[in-house]
Amino acid sequence: MLFESLLLPSGVQLQNRLVKAAMEENMAGSGQNPSDDLIQLYQGWAQGGTGLLISGNVMVSRTALTGPGGVVLDVYSDMARFKRWAQSVQTGTGQPLGSKLILQLNHPGRQLPSNLGQPALAPSAIALDLGKFSKMFVQPRAMTLDDIEQVKTQFLTSARLAQQAGFSGVQIHAAHGYLLSQFLSPLVNQRTDAYGGSLENRARLLLDIARTLRSELPQGFIVSVKLNSADFQRGGFSAEDAKQVLHWLNPLGLDFVELSGGSYEAPAMQGDSRDGRTLAREAYFLEFAQELQQAAQMPLMVTGGIRRREVAEQVLQSGVSLVGIATALALQPDLPKRWQAGEPLAPELPPLAFKQKPLKALAAMAYTRLMLRRVGKPLPFWSPLRWPVLMLLADQLRLKKLAKRYRREMADQGASCCN
Repeated sequence: MLFESLLLPSGVQLQNRLVKAAMEENMAGSGQNPSDDLIQLYQGWAQGGTGLLISGNVMVSRTALTGPGGVVLDVYSDMARFKRWAQSVQTGTGQPLGSKLILQLNHPGRQLPSNLGQPALAPSAIALDLGKFSKMFVQPRAMTLDDIEQVKTQFLTSARLAQQAGFSGVQIHAAHGYLLSQFLSPLVNQRTDAYGGSLENRARLLLDIARTLRSELPQGFIVSVKLNSADFQRGGFSAEDAKQVLHWLNPLGLDFVELSGGSYEAPAMQGDSRDGRTLAREAYFLEFAQELQQAAQMPLMVTGGIRRREVAEQVLQSGVSLVGIATALALQPDLPKRWQAGEPLAPELPPLAFKQKPLKALAAMAYTRLMLRRVGKPLPFWSPLRWPVLMLLADQLRLKKLAKRYRREMADQGASCCN
């Protein structure tokens, strides 16, 4: 089943059911444009046989990044570089490739790192609760109605530019505690206007953006949504809430909905929850997907820890249409071709000895980013497995340099370019 094609509602045909799920690469070049290394990385995944590639976060606002080295697509972007990125997955070594590449569009909301020097927006002025690590993120201010309308415009602008650059589609990121997910969560969204209170009001921003993008963009251009199956925090966005949001998304003509879960406070996307639930080591969100299939009329995609072919097959046998793989493809970019050739590979992150969950999560991301930057290259002379603290420090220093470059470029450009 994994290597059967899939025809999406928009008319786009995928060569197989395997999807490279989004990972935050932090590999943007100058001006927050895609770097040569990032473009080469995606060409490698296309050559590895993955049917659909979903980019890491592509930000819709130049003043709102999920992290240093993030890519931004707006009217100030270098469209020539974005066109190169889109074209990179279409041909390789003179041969046509079958992969499709879509951009994951995102706004961080309150999950904005403080070292970027920008103000943060959120549905309500509620900061992240990460204990002593909370200071790593900006205290947000509550969005005005004008702010909300501007965010809608930013998503549409970025989507139109993606289509003009030659990408196969976009994904609206409404999971993992970012801005649209914050609106959905009653723990973060305590507004009393048309965008707060009831679930219908909390879902209004996501539904408005999804409806606009699908109606404004041409048929044959993929429009997708990434949605939390749950926040995994008591009192947060629940599986029942997700089921209702799927009902509202059904008539909008989306190509698929990816189900994930969690946030920075409860990183269920890395196998941890805050509400007492134990998550399986692979296909974290499959159980939720099986519940939510009753509500969904569009194809569903499940992501979360999948690294073995038999688990990927199990996901499809459950009725889910697409299998999202992230970390395993960072470790083994040609995993689909190897699976198709019968190799029993199951790439896995090595154990990283950190007791505190935030540090453990940072170390896992640092190792994954190292693998992304070193595709096809030997590891550094020091072993990240023998010296995980050194790996984490090196990663943080690199991100610090990228943040400094971002602040300098923003100061040089002046605030007038980005309001």
